[in-house]
Amino acid sequence: MGIAQHESCFGAARREELPGVPPMTSQCLPFSQIPHTTKLFSDYISDFQKVARFYSSSPYEKEWVRTRAVPERLDPVRRGRVTDALERQNRIWGASGRTLENIAKLRRGAAAVVTGQQVGLFGGPAFSIYKALSALRLAQQAREAGVEAVPIFWLATTDHDLAEINHVSIPGPQGTLRKFASETSGTLNAPVGKIVLQEEIQALVEAAAELLGDTDVTTALCESYRPGVTLGDAYGHLFTRVFSDWGLVLLDADDPDLHAIAAPIYRTAIEKSADLDAQLLKRGKELETAGYHQQVKVTPSSTLLFSLHGGARVPIHRRPNGGREPEFLIEDERVSRENLLERISAAPEEFSANVLLRPVIQDYLLPTIAYIGGAAEVAYFAQVDVVYRALLGDATPILPRFSATIIEPKVGKMMERYGLSLPELFHGIEPLRETLAIKTLPDGVQGAFDQADQAVAKSLAAVSEHLEKLDKTLSDSTKQAANKMKYQLKRLRGRAARAKLAREEILGRHAEILINALCPEKALQEREVAGIYFLARYGSEFLQKLYDQVNTDCLDHQVITL
Repeated sequence: MGIAQHESCFGAARREELPGVPPMTSQCLPFSQIPHTTKLFSDYISDFQKVARFYSSSPYEKEWVRTRAVPERLDPVRRGRVTDALERQNRIWGASGRTLENIAKLRRGAAAVVTGQQVGLFGGPAFSIYKALSALRLAQQAREAGVEAVPIFWLATTDHDLAEINHVSIPGPQGTLRKFASETSGTLNAPVGKIVLQEEIQALVEAAAELLGDTDVTTALCESYRPGVTLGDAYGHLFTRVFSDWGLVLLDADDPDLHAIAAPIYRTAIEKSADLDAQLLKRGKELETAGYHQQVKVTPSSTLLFSLHGGARVPIHRRPNGGREPEFLIEDERVSRENLLERISAAPEEFSANVLLRPVIQDYLLPTIAYIGGAAEVAYFAQVDVVYRALLGDATPILPRFSATIIEPKVGKMMERYGLSLPELFHGIEPLRETLAIKTLPDGVQGAFDQADQAVAKSLAAVSEHLEKLDKTLSDSTKQAANKMKYQLKRLRGRAARAKLAREEILGRHAEILINALCPEKALQEREVAGIYFLARYGSEFLQKLYDQVNTDCLDHQVITL
C-alpha cells in the first residue's frame, strides 16, 4: 500500500498482528440468486443477445479488448489540458511516481480504463475498492493485448446526494457492526465534493481508529479526514495513499479547468436538448417493449444538465414556447436558449452533467476504451447509448465491476458449522434465526419431520393416482390439499424452531453475527461495510491477493472465503 509505518495520529490501540492474509478461495454466485437484481443487468451478463441492441459491445473481455481501438476523438490540445489538470490534482493528493508516470503515458497517447464512485465517508463501502481493482485489472489486460492503457478513478464530486455518502459501517468486536455518519453539512443539494469537514469529523475519525487499530491504513484515514478538508480532497488523499503502489490515477470531476474543457458538450446538450429528449423517450419505450423499464426517468421537459443556483445543484428543464425558440427553467427563472448558452461559455463551472450525460463528459475528456460499472450503471448505459451516439458518434463499452463478499475465517467456520450458503442470509435476521434453529433441532425431531414430509408426499401421490383414474378434474383439488398439508408441516417445524430459539439464546446471537458480517441491512456486504476495514485487518498484502481474485471470466458475484 506504500503507507509509512508510524503511530496512529490519534493513538489508537495497536491491532493484533495477523500472520499474513489467509489463503483465499473463490466461487461464483449467479446474480440471479441475489435479491433485487434487475432483469436488464441479469440479461446483460447471462444472455447478452437479448440486450445487444442497447449496448456497443459484449461484456466479455476477449471481445472488447480485441475490437476497441484507442478513441481518436481526443485531440492533442485537449489531451494536454486534461493531463495538466490530472497532474495538478494528483500531486496535491501526494501521488506516487508510478501514478505520475501513468499520467505521462496518458499525455503521450495511452488509452484509459475508467471507473468511478461518489466520495463516500472514509473511502466508502468495499465496492469502491473493488471498482479500483477492476480498473487496474482491465488496464493490465489491455496492455497484455497490445493496447497501452492506464487506470483512472473518477471522483463523482459534483453529485449532490450527501445523505447517500455521509455514512459507512465498520465491523467491531464480537460480531458487532458500527455505523459512522458525519454531521458535516452544507447548502442543501450542493455538490458534495466541495463540502468542508467540520470539527466533528475528528471525534468520528478517533472512534473509527479505535475500532481499526493502529495500522497503516488507519494513519492514512486520520491524515486524510481532518477539519477544514473537503470531502472530495479527503477521499482523494485516502485513495492516493491506499493505491500509491498501483499507479491509479484519480480525477476530481468538479474542477474548474475540466468544466471549461467540457463546456462544448454542455452547450451541445442544450442546443440538441429537444432531439436528445426525443431519442431518450424513444429508447425508454424500446426498453419497456423488450420487457425492461427506464432505468433513469426521462420526461418531455428533461435536459441533461444541472446548474448551480444559490449554491445548490438544480436540474435545468426545457419549456416549449409556442413554436418559438424554447425557454429553459432554472428553478423558477426563465432563461432563453441564447442566454443559457452564454452563461455556459462564461462560467462552465456553474454547470454539470446528469447521470445520462456524465459518461459522455468523461469520454470527451478521456480516451476511454472501457468503463467499469456496477449493476445500476450497466443498466442505465442502455439509455446512455443514445446520448453517446448523438454527441460523440459512438458508445464506450461498459464492463461489470468485480463484485464480492468476503467470508472471514471465524464467520466461515460458523457458516460451515450450520451448513449455510450465502443466499440463506439474504432474507434478513428473523428468517435466519429460524433457519439456524431448524438446522439444530434434535435428531429425533428432525427425523420425525422428515418422515412426516415423506409420508405425506407418498400418501398424496397414491391418492392422486387413484383420483386421476376416477375423475381428472379432481387433480387440482389434490394439489391444493397437498400444499395445505405441506404448509402445516412447515409451520409446525417453524414453531418447533422458535421454541428452540427461546431456550437457546446463542442461536440468535450467531444469526446476528452472520448478518452483520455478510448481509447487513439485507444488502450485500460490499455495499455496507467499509473497504478500509479489510485493509486495516489484513494489511497491504490483502489488496494484491484480492486483485488476484478479480476473475474477468466470472461476471457474477464472487464469494471469497479466507
